[in-house]
Amino acid sequence: MASTALTDKTVLDRYMRLPIPDNKCQVMYVWVDGTGEHLRSKTRTVNFIPKCASELPEWNFDGSSTGQAEGSNSDVYLRPVALYRDPFRLGENKLVLCETYKHNKKPTETNHRRQCLDAMTRAAESRPWFGMEQEYTLLDTDNHPLGWPKNGFPGPQGPYYCGVGANKVYGRDVVEAHYRACLYAGINISGENAEVMPAQWEFQVGPCEGISMGDDLWMARYLLHRVAEDFGIVVSLDPKPIPGDWNGAGMHTNFSTKEMRDPNGIAEIEKAIDKLSRHHIRHIKAYDPKEGKDNERRLTGLHETSSIHGFSAGVANRGCSIRIPRGVAEEKQGYLEDRRPSSNADPHMVSEVLVRTICLDE
Repeated sequence: MASTALTDKTVLDRYMRLPIPDNKCQVMYVWVDGTGEHLRSKTRTVNFIPKCASELPEWNFDGSSTGQAEGSNSDVYLRPVALYRDPFRLGENKLVLCETYKHNKKPTETNHRRQCLDAMTRAAESRPWFGMEQEYTLLDTDNHPLGWPKNGFPGPQGPYYCGVGANKVYGRDVVEAHYRACLYAGINISGENAEVMPAQWEFQVGPCEGISMGDDLWMARYLLHRVAEDFGIVVSLDPKPIPGDWNGAGMHTNFSTKEMRDPNGIAEIEKAIDKLSRHHIRHIKAYDPKEGKDNERRLTGLHETSSIHGFSAGVANRGCSIRIPRGVAEEKQGYLEDRRPSSNADPHMVSEVLVRTICLDE
């Protein structure tokens, strides 16, 4: 019997083209669940067209089913914080990123946005800018890397990075659809490319200032999973999806302040690196959902990574914790790249700890 897991999208399109009443809008509420890594969503109808997230009503969900509450007291609140256009339902329909709050109105354990917003507000004069490079791996529904032989391995790494051709890249349709969906939604996506391991890709979001970095990156992840769902493909953010001589997946984070971007900002970049060197362990704990346990499989000192056990910095060196791009060193102004965050890191936690260390001296 043929599987019905993948439905006919042309049939769906016939229904999606049906008009909905004026001044009604479908809003997909999106939030981070109790893993601190995965996303959930559900939809409600509102009788107006929202212009900003604050216009939308607070909602709730069953936190006992998402690892965020006990069954005896399961209601968790959703507070809308960032509004986007919906690239799936189109029209006036929206997506909204939400913070999660427990029954006592305190943030859930995986609501890291609230503390991040506090840090960004206090560091506003520094004008912190971020750019995050999200790497990910595409899998078949059997969790085997897309395009890989089922009983073996593809050829060694080398021809796949930024490659072209059916024997070098797998899943480009997902990548192109995701890119366009992000642009439509209003996410500040700035590029994409095939990565070193076959079936691995990267997209970049930024430059974004302050809290918008984490918001845009979380929603871009949601869109990636949702687009891949339409193609019957699974997205993995595991930082080392295939053991052995294969590249892992990270979320390299580019960071600058106004002072770093000013003439001779290299002095401020060097000061920032000195501060980062004194808080290596704190950053490692903030750079994956398991406080370093996931990232230690990736940060081995091999495959374009530094060792998780030590801090290092250098110009144009992809084997360091912090890389100063060649152009920045020559122009003596710009930004630094923190190469330590894992692919499944919380972008709010990453951006918050960078600001606390570099801008707030905390």
